[in-house]
Amino acid sequence: MTADKDAGGRVREEQFRVTGDAVITTIKGLLHEGNIRRITLKNDEGKILFEIPLTVGVVSAIFFPVWAAIGAVAALAANLIIVVEKVDPVKVDPVAEKPVDK
Repeated sequence: MTADKDAGGRVREEQFRVTGDAVITTIKGLLHEGNIRRITLKNDEGKILFEIPLTVGVVSAIFFPVWAAIGAVAALAANLIIVVEKVDPVKVDPVAEKPVDK
């Protein structure tokens, strides 16, 4: 799913199906990729179990205490869906100062 939600870039969602024991590893890998705005954990029925809004700089300082909560949720569920909102930066033409279409 792709939608223009703000002028800062194109926002898209990616979904990953993982087992409970792979949740932390998968989220850590996604965070290292960058440009993540929100992470949502859902069960197999699509019910939201955990939602983490992220901003630049907050991830490293505040996210560590959240690992325990994510681990507890993961231990209770056999299969989870990780929904990640990513922001693709908009390329701007420096001469025209307008966004460049891909």
